[in-house]
Amino acid sequence: MKSGFVALVGRPNAGKSTLLNRFVGQKVAIVSDKPQTTRHRIVGVRNSPAAQMVFVDTPGIHKPLHRMNQRMVDAAVDAFRDSDVVVLVVDATGDPGGGDSFVVEMLTRAKVKPIVALNKIDRVDKKKLLPLMAHYGQALPVQTIVPLSALEGDGIDALESEIVKALPEGQPLYPEDYLTDQTERTLAAELVREKVLRHTRDELPYTTAVIIDRYEDPEEPGGLTRIYASILVENESQKPIVIGKGGDMIKRIGTEARQDLEKMLDGRVHLDLHVKVREDWRDNPRMLDDMGLRGR
Repeated sequence: MKSGFVALVGRPNAGKSTLLNRFVGQKVAIVSDKPQTTRHRIVGVRNSPAAQMVFVDTPGIHKPLHRMNQRMVDAAVDAFRDSDVVVLVVDATGDPGGGDSFVVEMLTRAKVKPIVALNKIDRVDKKKLLPLMAHYGQALPVQTIVPLSALEGDGIDALESEIVKALPEGQPLYPEDYLTDQTERTLAAELVREKVLRHTRDELPYTTAVIIDRYEDPEEPGGLTRIYASILVENESQKPIVIGKGGDMIKRIGTEARQDLEKMLDGRVHLDLHVKVREDWRDNPRMLDDMGLRGR
């Protein structure tokens, strides 16, 4: 039997969260096409006859501009330093640039020998893969390179086989029915933020967050869960973007988030959303702590 921690690292928007959800078989990390969607480390467990793989999804590695971004990068670096296996997830649709060199430099400095997962091959001309494989083979002391599509599932079995090979022998670290370290409260906040990202598109790139003000469990199984949440923006001009004309945008966000929450919780949900202005929340240590972005 093998077991251990598997860190998924890479640049923002490489597809790490999609890969985590694919391995776990359930949505434990929100997904959007916006960089820096994942803001804190997320654990998801996959059990197979041969191994227990404890995946750690990390924020995308980038040069930090705010206290929030620094904590995100710290979380990613801590994860790959503390893991038994590191999977570097690369967006194969783009050419390697300065951001990729920054990630390679950090892995090299930490003396990490990763498995490289070339993701999004469903959107790439196959002729491009060989030069990309050669690039990473020269840039890093890699264990192996696996082309795959986390979205479509192609290459997932090959990657899992390589991960199992690289894991140390050991007993399971978590019970067989353990899925994720994300609490229902955290998942609720993230599901709301996912809908905000989806519907506000480029109007609110990184300036929004979601805080759960109150979470009331149902009094009986299958009863009503009451969730009160605040969507944070950085200035007054951003509030109308989230609220929408006649409140149509926040209603759409709330309806879609509630539907996802009811599936997740297998029961009825009352979701109450408000928009609040909190200037410079990305540099506010207390607010970052409340969101689970703990500093070192």
